[in-house]
Amino acid sequence: MEDLFLDDKLNEECGVFGVYKDGANFDPTRLTYYGLFALQHRGQESAGIAVNNNGTILYRKEMGMVTEVFDDVVLDYLKGHSAIGHVRYSTAGDSLAENAQPLVIKYTKGHMALAHNGNLTNAKRLRTSLENQGTIFQTTTDSEVIAALLSRARIRFNSIEDALVDVMKEIDGAYALLVMTPHKLIAARDPLGMRPLVIGKKDGAYVFSSESCAFDALGIEFVRDVKAGEIVIVDEDGMRSMMVDNAAEKSAMCSFEYIYFARPDSIMEGLEVYTSRYRAGGVLAKEHPVEADVVIGVPDSGLSAAHGYADASGIPIVDGFMKNRYVGRTFIQPDQALRELGVHLKLNPIRSQVEGKRVIMIDDSIVRGTTSKHIVRLLRKAGAKEVHVRVSSPPVTHSCFYGIDTPERQNLIASSHSVEEICEVIEADSLGFISEEGLKTTLIGAGCNFCTACFTGKYPTRIENEEI
Repeated sequence: MEDLFLDDKLNEECGVFGVYKDGANFDPTRLTYYGLFALQHRGQESAGIAVNNNGTILYRKEMGMVTEVFDDVVLDYLKGHSAIGHVRYSTAGDSLAENAQPLVIKYTKGHMALAHNGNLTNAKRLRTSLENQGTIFQTTTDSEVIAALLSRARIRFNSIEDALVDVMKEIDGAYALLVMTPHKLIAARDPLGMRPLVIGKKDGAYVFSSESCAFDALGIEFVRDVKAGEIVIVDEDGMRSMMVDNAAEKSAMCSFEYIYFARPDSIMEGLEVYTSRYRAGGVLAKEHPVEADVVIGVPDSGLSAAHGYADASGIPIVDGFMKNRYVGRTFIQPDQALRELGVHLKLNPIRSQVEGKRVIMIDDSIVRGTTSKHIVRLLRKAGAKEVHVRVSSPPVTHSCFYGIDTPERQNLIASSHSVEEICEVIEADSLGFISEEGLKTTLIGAGCNFCTACFTGKYPTRIENEEI
């Protein structure tokens, strides 16, 4: 079944957060809890925390939001000197409780916990090979494939980090990874650096997070991004790192982190997300100008670009929608009529701001086209004279295999329709997408390259057993 409001969006991947305390004067479990709360936008399906308590790994993970899974009783039980946490949106693997993370694995050399954001593009082949060798899987996630490979490799190597280097030669795709053992906390990023991961410090302790926004609220000093292909090890001797042989010189960050997924206050590879979105609005105003009375943004990820469009065009920006923030992203209904009702429940136009006016509506993406059409209809019903849609991403024409939940290609409206045809489908008066060149200008200042495969079909790694 489709998400009633976000069936026209690319859905989140996951978020990871980890702490190695080593004597610092704070509770790493509660810090991880609040870190996951700050990363809740990256996944609302399940949440989990695992802690290292004097060599024993304790954990709690369940379906639901962070505040639903944890309370003071659970957090008091989860005591330890290091912790890793995870919030999940299912991209590979079904929406099941057993697929919640962190994964806690017991094997010959001991035990470990693993939290993973991303997708492996060769997971099916690796899983089949492991099953043929007798490995039994408890989940349907490719995260467990990594855990199985790592536990096997650890038998052959003297340290978990050396085993991880070997595993990273086998797996393809995108991943930001946290691994906790009784003695170490390890963070790793795929050789192309497609998924984000940052390092922070608090009172001498080391902290890892999918986004820097989690640091700001918790008084954590931002140190740097984990490099593409880097393995960072933290233990009682401090922090050190090693690089895999095939690491890219610059990471190929997912461009949709800037367009949609990340929080606007996060800084990734040196570039603030808000800045890139604001720039996108300015580019749209230059590439697709139109006479209008007001500019509005679709909450929340269209708001920054709407401000950029308004400032560049001189057309005033107004609050066009009231968003009901208590309608969750997993609010699902079984038929089209109720899904359309859900759009009304989630988003309602402010009539006084749009009635009798020519409206420019800024959104971050159009995937299937269904929700865009519903929102245009809502604006017309509220009295908008004209509705001109501007989109701060290029047309999404290809599926993502790196940790973003995208429909199959035949369900992506831009894969089979021209811009003019999409405009007709969503019932807008005009439609304009930012160009690929325009998108590049919004990302100036980031110290990395970017994956734009969902716009171009040029995948940076080999894709196995998938229809592209």
